Amino acid sequence: MVDFLNTSLSGLQASQRALATVSHNIANAATEGYSRQRVDFGTRPPEFFGGGFMGTGVQVADVRRIYDTFLAGEVRSGTAGEARLSVFSEMAGRVGDLVGSGGGGLSGGLQAFFDSLQSLANDPASMPVRQTVVGEADALARRIGALDTQLASLQNEVNGRVDASVATINGLAQAIADTNNQIASAPGAANGDFSNDLLDQRDRLLQRLSAEVEVSVVPAAMGTVNVFIGNGQTLVLGKDATALSSGAGGFGPQLREVSVGGAAVTGQLSGGTLGGLLDFQREVLNPVRNDLGRTAVALTESFNAQHRQGLDLAGNFGADFFAVGGPQVLEASGNSGGATVTASIESVSALTGQDYQLQFDGTDYSLVNTGSGQPVALSGTGTPADPLRADGLAIVIAGAPAAGDRFALLPTRSAAADFRRLVDDPAQIAAAFPIRTGASLANTSDAQISSGEVLDAADPDLLTPVTISFLDPNTFQVNGAGAFAFTAGADIDLNGYRLQISGSPVAGDEFTVSPNSGGVGDNRNAQALLGLREAGVLEGGQRSLLQQADTMLASIGSTAAAAQTALQSQSAQLRSTESALQSVSGVNLEEEAANLIRFQQAYEANARVIQVANTTFQSLLAAFR
Repeated sequence: MVDFLNTSLSGLQASQRALATVSHNIANAATEGYSRQRVDFGTRPPEFFGGGFMGTGVQVADVRRIYDTFLAGEVRSGTAGEARLSVFSEMAGRVGDLVGSGGGGLSGGLQAFFDSLQSLANDPASMPVRQTVVGEADALARRIGALDTQLASLQNEVNGRVDASVATINGLAQAIADTNNQIASAPGAANGDFSNDLLDQRDRLLQRLSAEVEVSVVPAAMGTVNVFIGNGQTLVLGKDATALSSGAGGFGPQLREVSVGGAAVTGQLSGGTLGGLLDFQREVLNPVRNDLGRTAVALTESFNAQHRQGLDLAGNFGADFFAVGGPQVLEASGNSGGATVTASIESVSALTGQDYQLQFDGTDYSLVNTGSGQPVALSGTGTPADPLRADGLAIVIAGAPAAGDRFALLPTRSAAADFRRLVDDPAQIAAAFPIRTGASLANTSDAQISSGEVLDAADPDLLTPVTISFLDPNTFQVNGAGAFAFTAGADIDLNGYRLQISGSPVAGDEFTVSPNSGGVGDNRNAQALLGLREAGVLEGGQRSLLQQADTMLASIGSTAAAAQTALQSQSAQLRSTESALQSVSGVNLEEEAANLIRFQQAYEANARVIQVANTTFQSLLAAFR
């Protein structure tokens, strides 16, 4: 027989559960990551009575977590993107401030140095002017060194922050694995009933993990989830977590790696703080250090080459004015062969500012650009007489390599750190050309001879006096010997120098080339040194030193600006997605207040039914007394 007392008791209990759930929602309205819960009611099985079925009350079918899996995934993805762009934009802006600083930037230092050379060209014999050149060269060296030191400090900061992020990721991964275990071990888990609060707790951990690195979350058995990073590397598998590590990579501590289970995954991680740091290092910091070193190498090589072609105040040929660091070669820790590799810069204009990896397959060597992952064509055999050549580098291999041996090549990464001035005495600045040209006063034509330019200062006959005599308008002799065809304005190469004769010479005209003895007022080599300001010395001769400095700054500035714009867009999109998720899962206090009143009234109504049942029962008892 249907017992309406039990029916009302079931209603009372169901209302009590609903009130408890509403109370739980209200209490956690301000709890971050809390998903509101709702009680789902269902009728109890009916009982057959007489000619039909009658209901037996209500039961709580489920306490359901109001949650949108898709929106939660979008929030995690957006969080990873925002965190990456935030750290990337911040760090890129700091590099831009360093390179573009008026007091410590590269362009200002180069301009000040070349301005001092302009003063030297105007007054080559002045010792105060020469001292200014030495001082500005020192200032430029200090500026380049300071820039490299500050960039190296940023690298150390990146290393420390990567280590901290890896430690955070490991802690969160273990916490997620522990929460998986709690969810799977809770009563009812075998039947698919999972703790809503534990699910929220795990989602909060996943959200925090996404701020460190982009993750892929895959549902698994017993309410657990598996978490993957990079290209599918496992971070959490059910109740077990895999730890990341950071530190010295395959080429030693200078090239650090992030690894999972001993396998390097640095180039595969993306998103979050860790991804932003690694992207900044790969896309901004390393290229800027390489380009700074490349600029220092280009200045050193071009300036030294021209300085060696001139004469100082004592009449001596100029020595190297600057020194700079050379390419670095790092041997992989797993190499089993006995080969050693050295690299040198053969062509500054062919340098790319990239890093490379050289690998031996047992028969041949191959070279890969580590920035793009693309193979680079190699020529030569690797011997001192015929080195391997690629992108301005000459690579010499000594000893016997083994198949699989690898070497990292950093052509200009450390060049700026060792950039310095070598010439101490201002009198040793070679401002003069070693030769002077002249025309005989007895010449009767309008022909003129150029001042000449030095091609090879090491030519043993460079300072040998030369007389060019014309036999007729189309033929000349050198020191009374030979008969050479003449073309007005054409190059005449002699004894390591080049000159031109213009106009229309006649028979008997003579021109001389002699050592520039006592040429303290000669500024021709100073002018040639000054000309390096605009000369194309990089990018295949298409870019000058100042253009290189400006290009560096413009590239960093555009990268930082693009990152900032992307960050603003990503943040706005994330806020919109968070708002959408909150509208689904968040607690609405007005709605909860209404539910509170509704379930309170239901509770009171069921209590009233119980009271009626009690009265009826007492009346029945009284009838049988």
